[in-house]
Amino acid sequence: MIDVAGRTIDSLAAQVGGLQALLANKQARGAFGEVQLHDLVTAILPAAVCAFQVTLTNGMRADCLIRLPAPPGPIVIDAKFPLESYRAMQAAGDEAVRSRAARGFAQDVLRHVRDIAARYIVRGETADSALMFLPSEAIYAELHANFAAVVEEAFRLKVWIVSPTTLWATLHTLSAVLRDVRLREQASVIQDELRALAGDLGRLGQRVGNLQRHFAQAHDDIREVGISCDKAMMRASRIDLSSLQTGQQTAQAPAATDGVGGE
Repeated sequence: MIDVAGRTIDSLAAQVGGLQALLANKQARGAFGEVQLHDLVTAILPAAVCAFQVTLTNGMRADCLIRLPAPPGPIVIDAKFPLESYRAMQAAGDEAVRSRAARGFAQDVLRHVRDIAARYIVRGETADSALMFLPSEAIYAELHANFAAVVEEAFRLKVWIVSPTTLWATLHTLSAVLRDVRLREQASVIQDELRALAGDLGRLGQRVGNLQRHFAQAHDDIREVGISCDKAMMRASRIDLSSLQTGQQTAQAPAATDGVGGE
């Protein structure tokens, strides 16, 4: 049991070491953020509305482009990972060092925000805003807790900073917007179908009425046939068959007498 636990700990340590090595490499870290962005977007939005590594008309390549109908229009999501300045701030030993590191962190994030605003908000091609994806909840929380001025500047430039959690919520909102757009696009078709259905129901009501009248007429005809049968039976019952037989015998007797007298 102890050997198994030891091997598990060694494996976890190796994985953590691999993650640290990945995050230490700036290029690999950028790819890590792009992969996380790709996984989140493709898990929520249909493939038809999202594209990755798209080159805009200004020559800039966007990590992700969400094709939304206007307004707001296509919106760019760019993955940024200001890890060095964040780590420097976290590792600061005294207040002065931390203050310098905090200024560096704020400048780093603002540089990313301004780059996104300049590169990925293109009049007539994209929405008038863009998203900056921070693939770290810790960095996102630090930014919103202690760097309100940076967040406000991002708002002014219409660059919305999101973390994995807030991007997840944003993408679900966009998914709902896309569903509403598709419903509006189909509204005229739905209205035509409803009008056709109303016409079908009207004709069905007329035919049901006709059928009811046919049934009523058939009922009256059957009732009249019954009345005729009853009258015929009553008339037949008044005929005295015995009197008819007696009358026939009386008519035959005088003929026999005449025959005898002639003899």
